Amino acid sequence: MRLLLFGFFALALMSAPSHASDDLRDAVKADYGYLFDLYKHFHTHPELSFQEQESAKRLSKELMGLGFEVSMGVGGHGVVAVLKNGDGPTVLIRTDTDALPVTEQTGLPYASTAKAKEQTGREVDVMHACGHDVHMTVWTGTARRLAAMKDKWAGTLVMIGQPAEERGAGARAMLNDGLFTRFPRPDMNLALHVSANLEAGRIGYAEGFAMANVDMVDIAVLGVGGHGAYPHATKDPIMLAANIITTLQTLVSREVSPLDPAVVTVGSIHGGEKHNVISNRVDLQLTVRSYKDEVRKTLMDGIARIAKSEALALGFPKDKMPIIKVRDEYTPAAYNTPALVQRLRPVWQARFGEGRVVKMDPVMGGEDFGRYGRQEPRIPSFMFSLGAVDPATMAAAKAANEKLPSLHSSRFAPLPEPTITMGVEAMTAAILEVLAPEN
Repeated sequence: MRLLLFGFFALALMSAPSHASDDLRDAVKADYGYLFDLYKHFHTHPELSFQEQESAKRLSKELMGLGFEVSMGVGGHGVVAVLKNGDGPTVLIRTDTDALPVTEQTGLPYASTAKAKEQTGREVDVMHACGHDVHMTVWTGTARRLAAMKDKWAGTLVMIGQPAEERGAGARAMLNDGLFTRFPRPDMNLALHVSANLEAGRIGYAEGFAMANVDMVDIAVLGVGGHGAYPHATKDPIMLAANIITTLQTLVSREVSPLDPAVVTVGSIHGGEKHNVISNRVDLQLTVRSYKDEVRKTLMDGIARIAKSEALALGFPKDKMPIIKVRDEYTPAAYNTPALVQRLRPVWQARFGEGRVVKMDPVMGGEDFGRYGRQEPRIPSFMFSLGAVDPATMAAAKAANEKLPSLHSSRFAPLPEPTITMGVEAMTAAILEVLAPEN
Protein backbone atom coordinates (compact mmCIF):
# COMPACT_ATOMS: atom_id res chain seq x y z
CA MET A 1 0.00 0.00 0.00
CA ARG A 2 2.83 2.43 0.85
CA LEU A 3 4.43 1.76 -2.52
CA LEU A 4 1.12 2.38 -4.26
CA LEU A 5 0.61 5.63 -2.41
CA PHE A 6 4.14 6.75 -3.16
CA GLY A 7 3.61 6.00 -6.86
CA PHE A 8 0.35 7.94 -6.87
CA PHE A 9 1.87 11.02 -5.25
CA ALA A 10 4.96 10.84 -7.48
CA LEU A 11 2.74 10.78 -10.56
CA ALA A 12 0.68 13.68 -9.21
CA LEU A 13 3.81 15.75 -8.64
CA MET A 14 5.05 15.02 -12.17
CA SER A 15 1.73 16.22 -13.61
CA ALA A 16 1.30 19.20 -11.30
CA PRO A 17 1.84 22.72 -12.57
CA SER A 18 5.02 24.52 -11.64
CA HIS A 19 4.40 27.09 -8.92
CA ALA A 20 7.92 28.44 -8.86
CA SER A 21 7.98 32.19 -9.10
CA ASP A 22 9.58 33.67 -12.21
CA ASP A 23 9.61 37.07 -13.86
CA LEU A 24 7.24 36.15 -16.68
CA ARG A 25 4.62 34.47 -14.52
CA ASP A 26 4.74 37.24 -11.92
CA ALA A 27 4.42 39.94 -14.57
CA VAL A 28 1.46 38.22 -16.24
CA LYS A 29 -0.33 37.84 -12.93
CA ALA A 30 0.34 41.48 -12.07
CA ASP A 31 -1.13 42.51 -15.44
CA TYR A 32 -4.31 40.46 -15.07
CA GLY A 33 -6.46 43.30 -13.70
CA TYR A 34 -5.76 45.39 -16.80
CA LEU A 35 -6.31 42.45 -19.12
CA PHE A 36 -9.58 41.43 -17.47
CA ASP A 37 -10.95 44.94 -17.97
CA LEU A 38 -9.83 44.79 -21.59
CA TYR A 39 -11.51 41.39 -22.00
CA LYS A 40 -14.79 42.76 -20.64
CA HIS A 41 -14.53 45.66 -23.08
CA PHE A 42 -14.13 43.33 -26.05
CA HIS A 43 -16.86 41.01 -24.77
CA THR A 44 -19.41 43.80 -24.39
CA HIS A 45 -18.48 45.43 -27.71
CA PRO A 46 -18.58 42.56 -30.23
CA GLU A 47 -18.62 43.33 -33.94
CA LEU A 48 -19.72 41.16 -36.85
CA SER A 49 -17.41 40.07 -39.67
CA PHE A 50 -16.38 42.96 -41.94
CA GLN A 51 -17.58 45.43 -39.27
CA GLU A 52 -14.67 45.22 -36.77
CA GLN A 53 -13.75 48.91 -36.95
CA GLU A 54 -13.83 49.70 -33.23
CA SER A 55 -12.03 46.49 -32.25
CA ALA A 56 -9.30 47.37 -34.74
CA LYS A 57 -9.00 50.85 -33.27
CA ARG A 58 -8.63 49.49 -29.75
CA LEU A 59 -6.01 46.92 -30.75
CA SER A 60 -4.09 49.59 -32.65
CA LYS A 61 -4.17 51.95 -29.69
CA GLU A 62 -2.91 49.24 -27.35
CA LEU A 63 0.10 48.36 -29.51
CA MET A 64 0.96 51.92 -30.53
CA GLY A 65 1.41 52.65 -26.85
CA LEU A 66 3.93 49.82 -26.64
CA GLY A 67 6.16 51.14 -29.42
CA PHE A 68 4.89 48.97 -32.28
CA GLU A 69 4.64 50.45 -35.78
CA VAL A 70 0.94 50.00 -36.48
CA SER A 71 -0.95 49.96 -39.77
CA MET A 72 -4.76 49.83 -39.99
CA GLY A 73 -7.14 49.01 -42.80
CA VAL A 74 -5.20 46.00 -44.10
CA GLY A 75 -7.64 43.72 -45.89
CA GLY A 76 -10.63 45.61 -44.51
CA HIS A 77 -10.42 46.21 -40.76
CA GLY A 78 -7.16 44.29 -40.36
CA VAL A 79 -4.38 45.54 -38.09
CA VAL A 80 -0.65 44.91 -38.57
CA ALA A 81 1.75 45.86 -35.76
CA VAL A 82 5.50 45.43 -36.24
CA LEU A 83 8.18 45.55 -33.56
CA LYS A 84 11.79 45.12 -34.68
CA ASN A 85 14.29 44.16 -32.02
CA GLY A 86 17.62 43.38 -33.63
CA ASP A 87 18.67 40.50 -35.82
CA GLY A 88 16.71 37.27 -35.66
CA PRO A 89 13.72 35.45 -37.13
CA THR A 90 10.39 37.07 -37.93
CA VAL A 91 7.34 35.64 -36.17
CA LEU A 92 3.69 36.36 -36.97
CA ILE A 93 1.17 36.19 -34.12
CA ARG A 94 -2.46 36.31 -35.19
CA THR A 95 -5.65 37.12 -33.38
CA ASP A 96 -9.08 37.16 -34.98
CA THR A 97 -11.46 39.98 -34.12
CA ASP A 98 -15.00 39.24 -35.34
CA ALA A 99 -18.03 38.02 -33.41
CA LEU A 100 -21.21 36.12 -34.32
CA PRO A 101 -24.93 36.86 -34.77
CA VAL A 102 -25.85 35.06 -31.53
CA THR A 103 -28.04 36.17 -28.62
CA GLU A 104 -25.97 35.73 -25.46
CA GLN A 105 -27.55 33.58 -22.74
CA THR A 106 -24.62 33.13 -20.36
CA GLY A 107 -26.07 35.19 -17.50
CA LEU A 108 -22.71 36.91 -17.02
CA PRO A 109 -22.77 40.39 -15.49
CA TYR A 110 -20.85 41.61 -18.54
CA ALA A 111 -22.96 39.73 -21.11
CA SER A 112 -23.25 41.35 -24.50
CA THR A 113 -26.38 43.30 -25.38
CA ALA A 114 -24.93 44.58 -28.66
CA LYS A 115 -26.94 44.61 -31.86
CA ALA A 116 -25.86 45.11 -35.47
CA LYS A 117 -27.11 44.77 -39.00
CA GLU A 118 -26.08 41.65 -40.85
CA GLN A 119 -25.02 41.78 -44.51
CA THR A 120 -28.64 41.11 -45.41
CA GLY A 121 -29.70 44.27 -43.53
CA ARG A 122 -31.42 42.25 -40.79
CA GLU A 123 -30.80 43.44 -37.24
CA VAL A 124 -29.29 40.73 -35.02
CA ASP A 125 -27.88 40.31 -31.54
CA VAL A 126 -24.09 39.97 -31.47
CA MET A 127 -21.89 37.87 -29.17
CA HIS A 128 -18.28 36.72 -28.98
CA ALA A 129 -19.48 33.11 -28.93
CA CYS A 130 -16.22 31.77 -30.38
CA GLY A 131 -13.82 33.31 -27.89
CA HIS A 132 -12.25 35.93 -30.13
CA ASP A 133 -12.51 38.36 -27.21
CA VAL A 134 -10.16 36.06 -25.29
CA HIS A 135 -7.88 35.86 -28.33
CA MET A 136 -7.62 39.66 -28.61
CA THR A 137 -6.94 39.99 -24.89
CA VAL A 138 -4.21 37.34 -24.90
CA TRP A 139 -2.72 38.88 -28.06
CA THR A 140 -2.54 42.26 -26.34
CA GLY A 141 -1.18 40.78 -23.14
CA THR A 142 1.53 38.97 -25.11
CA ALA A 143 2.50 42.22 -26.83
CA ARG A 144 2.73 43.94 -23.44
CA ARG A 145 5.03 41.25 -22.07
CA LEU A 146 7.30 41.10 -25.11
CA ALA A 147 7.63 44.89 -25.31
CA ALA A 148 8.73 44.87 -21.68
CA MET A 149 11.17 41.97 -22.19
CA LYS A 150 13.11 43.13 -25.24
CA ASP A 151 16.37 42.11 -23.57
CA LYS A 152 15.16 38.49 -23.66
CA TRP A 153 14.57 38.10 -27.41
CA ALA A 154 15.88 39.22 -30.78
CA GLY A 155 14.08 39.40 -34.10
CA THR A 156 10.87 40.89 -35.48
CA LEU A 157 7.30 40.53 -34.28
CA VAL A 158 4.48 40.91 -36.80
CA MET A 159 1.26 40.92 -34.80
CA ILE A 160 -1.94 40.93 -36.83
CA GLY A 161 -5.55 41.51 -35.88
CA GLN A 162 -7.45 39.63 -38.56
CA PRO A 163 -11.07 40.44 -39.45
CA ALA A 164 -13.75 38.13 -40.85
CA GLU A 165 -12.44 34.77 -39.63
CA GLU A 166 -16.01 33.56 -39.16
CA ARG A 167 -16.61 34.17 -42.86
CA GLY A 168 -13.40 32.44 -43.87
CA ALA A 169 -12.40 35.61 -45.69
CA GLY A 170 -10.12 37.66 -43.44
CA ALA A 171 -6.81 35.87 -43.99
CA ARG A 172 -7.23 35.94 -47.75
CA ALA A 173 -8.17 39.63 -47.67
CA MET A 174 -5.07 40.55 -45.66
CA LEU A 175 -2.79 38.48 -47.88
CA ASN A 176 -4.32 40.02 -51.01
CA ASP A 177 -3.69 43.45 -49.50
CA GLY A 178 0.03 42.78 -49.25
CA LEU A 179 0.46 41.29 -45.79
CA PHE A 180 3.60 39.41 -46.85
CA THR A 181 4.91 42.08 -49.24
CA ARG A 182 4.19 45.38 -47.47
CA PHE A 183 5.30 43.98 -44.12
CA PRO A 184 8.09 41.58 -43.05
CA ARG A 185 7.40 38.05 -44.26
CA PRO A 186 7.36 35.69 -41.27
CA ASP A 187 9.59 32.69 -40.75
CA MET A 188 6.83 31.09 -38.69
CA ASN A 189 3.18 31.73 -37.77
CA LEU A 190 1.63 31.26 -34.32
CA ALA A 191 -1.93 31.53 -33.04
CA LEU A 192 -4.17 30.07 -30.37
CA HIS A 193 -7.85 29.21 -30.09
CA VAL A 194 -9.91 28.71 -26.96
CA SER A 195 -11.32 25.24 -26.47
CA ALA A 196 -14.80 24.43 -25.20
CA ASN A 197 -13.65 20.89 -24.40
CA LEU A 198 -10.55 21.61 -22.31
CA GLU A 199 -10.29 22.88 -18.75
CA ALA A 200 -8.92 26.35 -18.11
CA GLY A 201 -5.30 26.02 -17.07
CA ARG A 202 -4.45 23.53 -19.78
CA ILE A 203 -2.97 23.77 -23.27
CA GLY A 204 -3.87 21.42 -26.09
CA TYR A 205 -1.97 20.64 -29.25
CA ALA A 206 -2.35 18.57 -32.41
CA GLU A 207 0.60 17.64 -34.54
CA GLY A 208 0.09 17.73 -38.30
CA PHE A 209 -3.46 18.38 -39.49
CA ALA A 210 -5.46 20.23 -36.82
CA MET A 211 -8.46 21.60 -38.74
CA ALA A 212 -10.04 20.77 -42.05
CA ASN A 213 -10.42 22.11 -45.55
CA VAL A 214 -13.93 23.54 -45.58
CA ASP A 215 -15.95 24.14 -48.75
CA MET A 216 -19.53 25.31 -49.14
CA VAL A 217 -21.25 24.14 -52.30
CA ASP A 218 -24.63 25.15 -53.72
CA ILE A 219 -26.39 22.88 -56.21
CA ALA A 220 -29.37 24.20 -58.18
CA VAL A 221 -31.28 21.11 -59.34
CA LEU A 222 -33.36 22.20 -62.32
CA GLY A 223 -36.45 20.46 -63.57
CA VAL A 224 -39.58 20.72 -65.70
CA GLY A 225 -42.52 21.29 -63.39
CA GLY A 226 -46.16 20.33 -63.76
CA HIS A 227 -49.15 18.67 -62.13
CA GLY A 228 -48.44 16.03 -59.52
CA ALA A 229 -51.08 13.80 -61.12
CA TYR A 230 -49.16 13.70 -64.41
CA PRO A 231 -45.52 13.08 -63.43
CA HIS A 232 -44.76 11.54 -66.82
CA ALA A 233 -45.14 15.00 -68.35
CA THR A 234 -42.48 16.49 -66.05
CA LYS A 235 -38.88 16.12 -65.04
CA ASP A 236 -39.06 16.03 -61.27
CA PRO A 237 -36.16 17.89 -59.60
CA ILE A 238 -37.11 16.51 -56.16
CA MET A 239 -36.59 12.96 -57.39
CA LEU A 240 -33.28 13.99 -58.96
CA ALA A 241 -32.22 15.78 -55.78
CA ALA A 242 -32.96 12.64 -53.73
CA ASN A 243 -30.80 10.55 -56.05
CA ILE A 244 -27.98 13.10 -55.90
CA ILE A 245 -28.06 13.20 -52.09
CA THR A 246 -27.93 9.41 -51.82
CA THR A 247 -25.16 8.95 -54.38
CA LEU A 248 -23.02 11.72 -52.88
CA GLN A 249 -22.44 9.51 -49.85
CA THR A 250 -20.55 7.03 -52.04
CA LEU A 251 -17.81 9.64 -52.41
CA VAL A 252 -16.75 9.08 -48.80
CA SER A 253 -17.61 5.37 -48.60
CA ARG A 254 -16.22 4.24 -51.96
CA GLU A 255 -13.89 6.85 -53.47
CA VAL A 256 -11.86 8.08 -50.47
CA SER A 257 -9.49 5.85 -48.52
CA PRO A 258 -10.93 4.77 -45.16
CA LEU A 259 -7.74 6.18 -43.62
CA ASP A 260 -8.45 9.71 -44.91
CA PRO A 261 -11.13 11.75 -43.09
CA ALA A 262 -13.81 13.24 -45.35
CA VAL A 263 -17.32 14.64 -44.90
CA VAL A 264 -20.04 15.48 -47.43
CA THR A 265 -23.10 16.83 -45.65
CA VAL A 266 -26.24 18.15 -47.32
CA GLY A 267 -27.35 20.68 -44.75
CA SER A 268 -30.24 22.27 -46.60
CA ILE A 269 -32.79 21.22 -49.23
CA HIS A 270 -35.57 23.45 -50.49
CA GLY A 271 -38.01 22.67 -53.28
CA GLY A 272 -41.70 22.74 -54.02
CA GLU A 273 -44.60 24.66 -52.56
CA LYS A 274 -47.69 22.42 -52.76
CA HIS A 275 -48.76 18.78 -52.49
CA ASN A 276 -49.85 18.37 -56.10
CA VAL A 277 -47.32 20.55 -57.89
CA ILE A 278 -44.01 19.24 -59.23
CA SER A 279 -41.62 22.16 -58.94
CA ASN A 280 -39.16 23.58 -61.44
CA ARG A 281 -36.22 23.68 -59.03
CA VAL A 282 -34.67 22.31 -55.84
CA ASP A 283 -31.75 23.99 -54.05
CA LEU A 284 -29.19 22.03 -52.06
CA GLN A 285 -26.53 23.43 -49.74
CA LEU A 286 -23.52 21.29 -48.86
CA THR A 287 -20.59 21.48 -46.50
CA VAL A 288 -17.57 19.48 -47.67
CA ARG A 289 -14.62 18.75 -45.38
CA SER A 290 -11.25 17.05 -45.72
CA TYR A 291 -7.61 17.36 -44.69
CA LYS A 292 -5.55 16.44 -47.72
CA ASP A 293 -5.75 18.55 -50.89
CA GLU A 294 -6.03 15.44 -53.06
CA VAL A 295 -9.02 14.24 -51.03
CA ARG A 296 -10.62 17.65 -51.41
CA LYS A 297 -10.19 17.44 -55.18
CA THR A 298 -11.76 13.96 -55.24
CA LEU A 299 -14.79 15.24 -53.34
CA MET A 300 -15.27 18.44 -55.33
CA ASP A 301 -14.82 16.74 -58.71
CA GLY A 302 -17.13 13.95 -57.60
CA ILE A 303 -19.93 16.29 -56.56
CA ALA A 304 -20.06 17.86 -60.01
CA ARG A 305 -19.80 14.47 -61.75
CA ILE A 306 -22.54 12.83 -59.66
CA ALA A 307 -24.99 15.72 -59.95
CA LYS A 308 -24.75 15.80 -63.75
CA SER A 309 -24.62 12.02 -64.19
CA GLU A 310 -27.75 11.49 -62.11
CA ALA A 311 -29.54 14.09 -64.22
CA LEU A 312 -28.50 12.32 -67.42
CA ALA A 313 -29.54 8.95 -66.00
CA LEU A 314 -33.07 10.29 -65.40
CA GLY A 315 -33.26 11.74 -68.90
CA PHE A 316 -33.12 15.41 -67.99
CA PRO A 317 -32.49 17.67 -71.01
CA LYS A 318 -29.06 19.23 -71.42
CA ASP A 319 -30.41 22.70 -70.66
CA LYS A 320 -31.64 21.42 -67.28
CA MET A 321 -28.34 20.09 -65.96
CA PRO A 322 -27.67 20.92 -62.28
CA ILE A 323 -25.74 24.12 -61.64
CA ILE A 324 -22.90 23.72 -59.14
CA LYS A 325 -21.48 26.77 -57.39
CA VAL A 326 -18.55 26.61 -54.97
CA ARG A 327 -18.69 29.55 -52.59
CA ASP A 328 -15.70 31.81 -52.06
CA GLU A 329 -15.57 31.19 -48.31
CA TYR A 330 -13.26 28.18 -48.74
CA THR A 331 -10.81 27.76 -45.88
CA PRO A 332 -7.76 25.50 -46.26
CA ALA A 333 -6.78 22.93 -43.67
CA ALA A 334 -4.79 24.19 -40.69
CA TYR A 335 -1.56 22.18 -40.49
CA ASN A 336 0.62 22.33 -37.40
CA THR A 337 4.22 21.86 -38.52
CA PRO A 338 5.51 18.88 -36.52
CA ALA A 339 8.98 20.34 -35.93
CA LEU A 340 7.48 23.52 -34.46
CA VAL A 341 5.10 21.55 -32.24
CA GLN A 342 7.97 19.40 -31.02
CA ARG A 343 10.03 22.48 -30.24
CA LEU A 344 7.35 24.27 -28.21
CA ARG A 345 5.70 21.37 -26.41
CA PRO A 346 8.64 20.76 -24.00
CA VAL A 347 8.84 24.50 -23.28
CA TRP A 348 5.24 24.42 -22.01
CA GLN A 349 5.69 21.10 -20.24
CA ALA A 350 8.65 22.47 -18.31
CA ARG A 351 6.79 25.64 -17.43
CA PHE A 352 3.31 24.31 -16.61
CA GLY A 353 3.81 20.60 -15.94
CA GLU A 354 3.33 17.69 -18.32
CA GLY A 355 -0.22 17.02 -17.15
CA ARG A 356 -1.33 20.46 -18.29
CA VAL A 357 -0.10 20.08 -21.88
CA VAL A 358 -2.52 17.74 -23.60
CA LYS A 359 -2.44 16.06 -27.01
CA MET A 360 -5.74 16.60 -28.83
CA ASP A 361 -7.37 14.97 -31.82
CA PRO A 362 -7.71 17.01 -35.01
CA VAL A 363 -11.22 18.26 -35.78
CA MET A 364 -13.25 18.76 -38.95
CA GLY A 365 -13.99 22.39 -38.09
CA GLY A 366 -12.44 25.13 -40.18
CA GLU A 367 -10.11 28.06 -39.49
CA ASP A 368 -8.53 30.35 -42.07
CA PHE A 369 -5.29 30.64 -40.06
CA GLY A 370 -4.12 27.76 -42.23
CA ARG A 371 -3.98 30.07 -45.24
CA TYR A 372 -0.92 31.93 -43.92
CA GLY A 373 1.21 28.81 -43.83
CA ARG A 374 0.30 27.79 -47.38
CA GLN A 375 1.90 30.80 -49.03
CA GLU A 376 4.82 29.54 -51.12
CA PRO A 377 7.41 28.87 -49.95
CA ARG A 378 5.35 27.35 -47.17
CA ILE A 379 5.76 28.78 -43.68
CA PRO A 380 5.94 26.65 -40.50
CA SER A 381 2.78 27.28 -38.49
CA PHE A 382 1.21 26.23 -35.20
CA MET A 383 -2.19 26.97 -33.69
CA PHE A 384 -2.58 25.56 -30.19
CA SER A 385 -5.68 25.17 -28.05
CA LEU A 386 -6.26 27.14 -24.87
CA GLY A 387 -8.46 25.53 -22.25
CA ALA A 388 -11.34 27.82 -21.29
CA VAL A 389 -13.84 25.70 -19.33
CA ASP A 390 -14.30 26.06 -15.58
CA PRO A 391 -12.93 22.75 -14.20
CA ALA A 392 -15.86 22.52 -11.76
CA THR A 393 -18.32 22.96 -14.62
CA MET A 394 -16.58 20.26 -16.65
CA ALA A 395 -16.53 17.85 -13.70
CA ALA A 396 -20.23 18.42 -13.05
CA ALA A 397 -21.09 17.87 -16.72
CA LYS A 398 -19.13 14.60 -16.80
CA ALA A 399 -20.79 13.40 -13.60
CA ALA A 400 -24.24 14.15 -15.01
CA ASN A 401 -23.33 12.81 -18.48
CA GLU A 402 -24.23 16.19 -19.97
CA LYS A 403 -22.63 18.04 -22.86
CA LEU A 404 -20.94 21.39 -22.31
CA PRO A 405 -21.86 24.43 -24.43
CA SER A 406 -19.81 24.33 -27.61
CA LEU A 407 -18.11 27.13 -29.46
CA HIS A 408 -20.75 29.30 -31.18
CA SER A 409 -23.25 28.43 -28.43
CA SER A 410 -25.22 31.26 -26.83
CA ARG A 411 -24.14 29.77 -23.47
CA PHE A 412 -20.39 29.54 -24.15
CA ALA A 413 -18.69 31.42 -21.30
CA PRO A 414 -14.91 31.08 -20.98
CA LEU A 415 -13.51 31.22 -17.46
CA PRO A 416 -11.42 34.43 -17.65
CA GLU A 417 -8.86 33.37 -15.06
CA PRO A 418 -6.71 31.34 -15.57
CA THR A 419 -7.61 31.23 -19.29
CA ILE A 420 -6.23 34.70 -20.04
CA THR A 421 -3.07 34.46 -17.94
CA MET A 422 -2.36 30.95 -19.22
CA GLY A 423 -2.70 32.15 -22.80
CA VAL A 424 -0.41 35.14 -22.32
CA GLU A 425 2.22 33.11 -20.51
CA ALA A 426 2.11 30.26 -23.05
CA MET A 427 2.32 32.50 -26.12
CA THR A 428 5.03 34.69 -24.59
CA ALA A 429 7.07 31.64 -23.60
CA ALA A 430 6.74 30.34 -27.16
CA ILE A 431 8.08 33.60 -28.59
CA LEU A 432 10.94 33.71 -26.11
CA GLU A 433 11.88 30.22 -27.28
CA VAL A 434 11.81 30.85 -31.03
CA LEU A 435 13.37 34.33 -30.74
CA ALA A 436 15.99 33.45 -28.15
CA PRO A 437 19.10 35.57 -28.83
CA GLU A 438 22.11 33.73 -30.20
CA ASN A 439 25.05 33.62 -27.79
